[in-house]
Amino acid sequence: MGKEKVHINIVVIGHVDSGKSTTTGHLIYKLGGIDKRVIERFEKEAAEMNKRSFKYAWVLDKLKAERERGITIDIALWKFETTKYYCTVIDAPGHRDFIKNMITGTSQADCAVLIIDSTTGGFEAGISKDGQTREHALLAFTLGVKQMICCCNKMDATTPKYSKARYDEIVKEVSSYLKKVGYNPDKIPFVPISGFEGDNMIERSTNLDWYKGPTLLEALDLIQEPKRPTDKPLRLPLQDVYKIGGIGTVPVGRVETGVLKPGMVVTFDLLA
Repeated sequence: MGKEKVHINIVVIGHVDSGKSTTTGHLIYKLGGIDKRVIERFEKEAAEMNKRSFKYAWVLDKLKAERERGITIDIALWKFETTKYYCTVIDAPGHRDFIKNMITGTSQADCAVLIIDSTTGGFEAGISKDGQTREHALLAFTLGVKQMICCCNKMDATTPKYSKARYDEIVKEVSSYLKKVGYNPDKIPFVPISGFEGDNMIERSTNLDWYKGPTLLEALDLIQEPKRPTDKPLRLPLQDVYKIGGIGTVPVGRVETGVLKPGMVVTFDLLA
């Protein structure tokens, strides 16, 4: 029997419309985290509304809405596996959710994936003084997420398409900002991708043959394994509580210390 994979938590961050939902949805689907029949059903609905370019984001958002309405769905929805890790996307893309979940410290990630819009105007908006590329990167570092992967997204929509010059420009400017925040940009992979077309997400893309670094999937496997204090008493700060039909009330959170196993009896302490 092979060694059990280590579990890591990933948060997807970035400026509005940078392609967070599309990239996340596509990645989870490609790695088997979403049933094909489910995605086909939502793809059809997206096509009927002339939103083909939103098909992966549409799937992600529709499933999120189902969960919030209390409909029973596969609780493995936000999970996928790499060669090395068992990954959970702990935070649905979105500025408000990121702040709420991260500042409370209940779902601190092991690694942040920063999605950057590489298109003309898109990148500039995100990296501007009030842009969320800056804000999210600063929040991630401030709140203890010391590992990061940067994805230069929408490379299929640069001018010209899959432009190395545009990629180099973005890497230079974002690296400069990340260094000011506190990150070491030399240790951060900058992966040129297309979250919609799938370039460099799982497999190396011939459209980006000038790029010699890791794909997004390979970059996830390069994350340093987090140290878990399993020898200490169980502590699980609650992030949320779901009411799921047919199951009941389900508390949700991350095990910070100790071990939690099926069948264990646990006690919740209410702090004043």
